[in-house]
Amino acid sequence: MEQIHLFTKKLKPTHISHTLSVPTHVLEAFQIPEGTHMMKFEAVDATDNVWRFCLSTRLTGVYPKPVLLRSSWLRFVKQKGLVPNDRVVFFMERDEANEMRSYTVRAQRKVMHLMGQDIWVEKPVAKFSLFQVVDLLSYIRLSRPKIPHVPHQIQ
Repeated sequence: MEQIHLFTKKLKPTHISHTLSVPTHVLEAFQIPEGTHMMKFEAVDATDNVWRFCLSTRLTGVYPKPVLLRSSWLRFVKQKGLVPNDRVVFFMERDEANEMRSYTVRAQRKVMHLMGQDIWVEKPVAKFSLFQVVDLLSYIRLSRPKIPHVPHQIQ
């Protein structure tokens, strides 16, 4: 199966209190039945919990403007303790042989900005040991290009 990134959304206050707007291009990843404007789907989180969401599009207007309905979305927000500036990431896995689609959702919080990169962790935020932080810093240091050191000469 191939995993496809659908979208990443940094949450705003309206996403926390109402609905989550979904990019229009993502609609092709969902199979909304002909003649309807909504569908229910399940997404699995990082701890293998299954979340049931309802994706809806508006009935009038030029653009479909997809959203995750409040009834399903707010349960996820509350359970994960999401706040503005957290983010959610949705993926789809497609099994071409069986024409099956499955979805994955990740709730993440930015814990630091380090060496020019944002560091995001899954919600709920894990507590890191000193050894895990050192490992993370080593990984980031090793993955960046080396800048040659030129010693200063005192005259």
